[in-house]
This record gives sequence, structure tokens and C-alpha cells, in this order.
Amino acid sequence: MKDTKEKIDQEQEVAEEQKDQVSDQETNEKEDDSSQESSEPTLEEQLGEAKDKYLRLYSEFENFRRRTSKEKLDLISTANKDLMADIIPVLDDFERAVAASETSEDATALKEGMILIQNKLNKSLDNRGLKKMDISKGDDFDDEVHEAITQIPADKELEGKIVDVVEPGYKLGESVVRFAKVVVGAKQ
Repeated sequence: MKDTKEKIDQEQEVAEEQKDQVSDQETNEKEDDSSQESSEPTLEEQLGEAKDKYLRLYSEFENFRRRTSKEKLDLISTANKDLMADIIPVLDDFERAVAASETSEDATALKEGMILIQNKLNKSLDNRGLKKMDISKGDDFDDEVHEAITQIPADKELEGKIVDVVEPGYKLGESVVRFAKVVVGAKQ
């Protein structure tokens, strides 16, 4: 992403330099012409220059806008490519585990294999920035990260607090990807 921003900045600098060169050439040509004819350009000439500059600037901006929107679309379409490349080996492991479960009678070996696959998936997601929220019984209910599924009667010490975690929540960086689904103690 930094490379894209740097590339855009470089292209903008090159475009500005080209504009300056073109305007310098036009100024030099007009100075030569005006020194031969008269010292001051007419209003029509000034208007023509202003229109020309405006059209050039407008077309450069439109080209820049199209180019950046295309780059943004390309970035979005390929953003998930790396994540998918990390998850494919986990899918392969699940397929091997299913095939092994059909022939194996050893439940502990199957359980260990599933735990290894789960750890591999968690590591891949953790490397991409997905973090599981640390929520436990007795924590204060926070509607910005928790979703209350239901309320149940609870002791006075658990009123308005989490009684049970039904599904854990996840964050990607600082934004919540999935709210933690919890059971909250009702006030009596």
C-alpha cells in the first residue's frame, strides 16, 4: 500500500513538473510574440490561456482519479488473496483428518489432530491481526463489544455483569469483527 501511495506521489510530482515546463514554454513563446507585436496580451488571449490551463488541469485530475480508483479496486480484489493462501493448508488438513477418521478407531489421535488443525488456523488468523476477545464470567457488560442474548436472574454480585459467554468475540486491530454473545445477570 505504501508503494502505491509513493507511486501516486511520484506521478503527481512528474505531472506538476510537466505542467510547469509547458507553462514556461508557453510563457516564453508568448513573451517572444508579445515583444514583437505588443507588450501586453489582449483579454481574449488571456481568456484563451486560462481556458487551456483549466482544461489541462481538469483532464489531468480526471486521469488521476480514474487511475487511483482502479488501483483501489485492484487492491480490494487482491486483499483477501493472502488470507486465502494461508487458509487453504488448513482446509487440506481437515480433509486429511476426515479421511483418517473413517479408517481410524483411535479417538485420542483424532482429537489431537483436530487440536493441531485448530491451532494452525488460529495462528494463521492471528498473523493477519484477528484477536479473540478475553471475556470471562463476572466481567462488566459493555455494549460496544458484547451482545446480550438474554438476561437471567443472578446473585446481587452478578447483576449487570456477564454470567456466561455463549460465543467469543473477535477484533481485527481495534475494530470489532464479531461481538461476543453473552448472558447477562438481570437486576432483581
